[in-house]
Amino acid sequence: MILTGPERRRSWPDGLRAEILAEAFRPGAVVSEVARRYDVSTSRIYTWRKELMEAPGSVGFVEAIVTSSSPVSEEVPASTDADISVDMPCGARVRISSGASAELVAAALRALR
Repeated sequence: MILTGPERRRSWPDGLRAEILAEAFRPGAVVSEVARRYDVSTSRIYTWRKELMEAPGSVGFVEAIVTSSSPVSEEVPASTDADISVDMPCGARVRISSGASAELVAAALRALR
């Protein structure tokens, strides 16, 4: 690609960035293959993802994997008011009640990364 004129860097419309990010981080996708298809560097794709995740007010999602057996042997007591229980790979369990604010839940999950 030959760039002429005062602008020497490529600009990517927000919609195209979102499309590239969605395709690159779809389960089973290979980021380098998506980067080649769109003629963008892999580091640029990771930078866009980082910027998106750090944007104020951004909401992040993680993939949930449901298995038939849990690595944590302790059973969740029936009397708990937790609506969601997250078993971490290290063996820790996070319980989130329905009364928890979105900010508190997001902060707790960020801290567990």
